[in-house]
Amino acid sequence: MLKHQTYTKMNQYFLGIDIGTTSVKTCIINTKDHTVEAQHGKDTQSNIPSDTGPGGNKQDVSTIISAVNMCVAKLPKQLLQKVSRIGICGQMHGVMLWKSEPEDRAWEIVGKEKSVRFDVKKNKVSALYTWQDNRCDPAFLATLPDPQSHLKIATGFGCATLFWMVRNKPEKLQKFNCAGTITDFAIAILCDLDKPVMSNQNAASWGYFNCKLNAWNSDILEKAEFPVQMLPEIRDSRQTAGNLVDSWHGIPKGTPIGLGYGDIQCAVLSTLENPSDAVLNISTSAQITFVAENYQPPDQPASSSIEYFPYFQNQYIAIAASLNGGNSLATFIKMLQQWTLELGFSVPQSKVWEKVLALSQEDNAISDLQTTPTCLGERHAPNASASMRNIHVGNLGLGQVFRALCRGLLENLHSMMPKKILQEAKITRIVGNGSGLSRNSVLQKEVQHLYQLPLVFTKGGDAAKGAAMAVALIDQIN
Repeated sequence: MLKHQTYTKMNQYFLGIDIGTTSVKTCIINTKDHTVEAQHGKDTQSNIPSDTGPGGNKQDVSTIISAVNMCVAKLPKQLLQKVSRIGICGQMHGVMLWKSEPEDRAWEIVGKEKSVRFDVKKNKVSALYTWQDNRCDPAFLATLPDPQSHLKIATGFGCATLFWMVRNKPEKLQKFNCAGTITDFAIAILCDLDKPVMSNQNAASWGYFNCKLNAWNSDILEKAEFPVQMLPEIRDSRQTAGNLVDSWHGIPKGTPIGLGYGDIQCAVLSTLENPSDAVLNISTSAQITFVAENYQPPDQPASSSIEYFPYFQNQYIAIAASLNGGNSLATFIKMLQQWTLELGFSVPQSKVWEKVLALSQEDNAISDLQTTPTCLGERHAPNASASMRNIHVGNLGLGQVFRALCRGLLENLHSMMPKKILQEAKITRIVGNGSGLSRNSVLQKEVQHLYQLPLVFTKGGDAAKGAAMAVALIDQIN
């Protein structure tokens, strides 16, 4: 709970947008009691092949921006016309590049019935290199300078990816003059910005950012021949990024737009009801987090699986962020589907999910099979791989294997943030969040077993709603 969180006396309508890893979600809240008045979501299906093979992870930017346009357009016109602020959050760590010139933007404004939409010029933008990108292996990361920051650098972090490009694809960098997260790019489009602006939340997720000074490690980066001129301008998260350049699906021209926020921070903001709550999110990845009281960041990274990221109003959240969440379970499901295809049968993925979830809930699914489902590694252990132990003829049922995977997923997260840490922080309950958790009762049981705390689901938990709530925290609008 924020120290200064307030509800506005006048009823206004704020738009929240969440540009996630696999989907875009939008909602309109009223500021009287933060009720969601309307919402819409769409899977982006934006993944594209990477030139570095399976280790790379890229997404098509124009597909994502098109999904943003569509999700906003699907909201009720009468509410869109009343929107007085826009908050946008999205997947953290990732980086994209674009070429911005005063007379030739990386996007075009397409007029339509007294309103506009924004289209991306594909030749003016790179792909989005996401947080799941693994091109920066441990050997490469070891060659990078030490950051002056309390946060470590890891593969998938914006600055690490840019360092990789400097050394491996310098010709690609030369085509562009701006860099930012997908959220920063969306805001640059909507506000028609010459250069991107960034919040400390996104900057911290890129690495080489000093949270105490609220500044990039410019000297360190320049000495290492990093293109510091491409880094976004940092602004306080209580500021706006700019104003809507034209009427957009009915939203009035000039509507103030907040800075790009982190999706985790916004999910926490919309979920927390008490300071003694921890938030557990399992969607593509998995995180458990709580607001850390009176945290002061040191100058150097700590060797821990728990990290502290900027939150709102000068607070920090303690977070154990696993790269392995619903994506790990989805890898298993895809494997099963592929096996059945190779055996001559075609089974829809939805049917595979339905069957394994049902089988894993049966009493005979409980077994002594042990799994470590870290097939994507972890930031604190990039070389980690998945494994299964204690296999015998009595525990090879499909329900047993899937249940062991679910248990292993939570055991891995618990090893990163043990029950003892939550006890020391005086956490009294865990608030669940994310489709991977809400749809999987086996995961829910394992959470309660490992942490010995009640698990509840509240009406919050939506990062798009959190983004709308975040712009409500801005006191002064430019």
